[in-house]
Amino acid sequence: MKREIKIGDRLIGDGHPTFVIGEIGINHNGDLDIAKQLIDVAKWAGADVVKFQKRTPELCVPEEQKGKMRETPWGYISYLDYRYKVEFGKEEYQEIDRYCKEKGMMWFASPWDEESVDFLEGFDPVCYKIASPSLTDEVLLTRLKETGRPLILSTGMSTTEEIQKTVNFLGMDHLMIVHTTSAYPCEPEELNLRMIQTLRDAFTVPVGYSGHEVGLIPSVIAVSLGACMVERHITLDRALWGSDQAASVEPGGLRRLVKYIRVAEQSLGDGEKHVYESEISSLKKLRRSYWKEDYSTGD
Repeated sequence: MKREIKIGDRLIGDGHPTFVIGEIGINHNGDLDIAKQLIDVAKWAGADVVKFQKRTPELCVPEEQKGKMRETPWGYISYLDYRYKVEFGKEEYQEIDRYCKEKGMMWFASPWDEESVDFLEGFDPVCYKIASPSLTDEVLLTRLKETGRPLILSTGMSTTEEIQKTVNFLGMDHLMIVHTTSAYPCEPEELNLRMIQTLRDAFTVPVGYSGHEVGLIPSVIAVSLGACMVERHITLDRALWGSDQAASVEPGGLRRLVKYIRVAEQSLGDGEKHVYESEISSLKKLRRSYWKEDYSTGD
């Protein structure tokens, strides 16, 4: 079975360029102008797509959390009110859709509830991302499966058994599985990048990586371990207010990351030993002699 999925006009999987997602999420802090700037950053850096998050706050915020108060840029307000402040509605998403089309940039979102799925369906998204907290949400998974669109399953804070059960439910047609650790930022000792190969061994679908680490190196290593997709949160400034900002990549960092990923792709090769044309002159100058007897069989 070919390890491949199509998102928009892109084929993603073994043998294809790494699909780079700039995760805007809620790093726009409810400001449409910031969202547009982040779309521009992703385009400039060479990312393939931007991703948002869409919630219906009254459905997604647990009852015991709704009334909890917190300091925010909008004052000392309840957690539920804060969630409304960072949530875009129809007019904002219409403008995001228009702006992305103008810039030639694909976009999609992670819906956190069924109403959000229905909302996003109005924009004909290229795919959906299933956020790690939603991996066991059977009602949401059912609605997402019904859309028939490609699904990207994130596996943070989940057990092997939970991942297997969700994959069995969704089926492996039009599915990508993403390794991640849901800590923001994530310490290196908890990144567990070898899980990329473990997931590749367990499932015949494309496997990606969603990084929440500080820095770029682990995301590049993920590509060398077989990740065909890399997602990183992006921000204009890591010092901005918001829970995801510190684990995000600033504009210059995103551009370097895309460059490093493309170099890593070129460097991996095909796993077969070659004598390259560029080596011939050194071979002629530096190799002193050849074997006089045939030891090629090792006998």
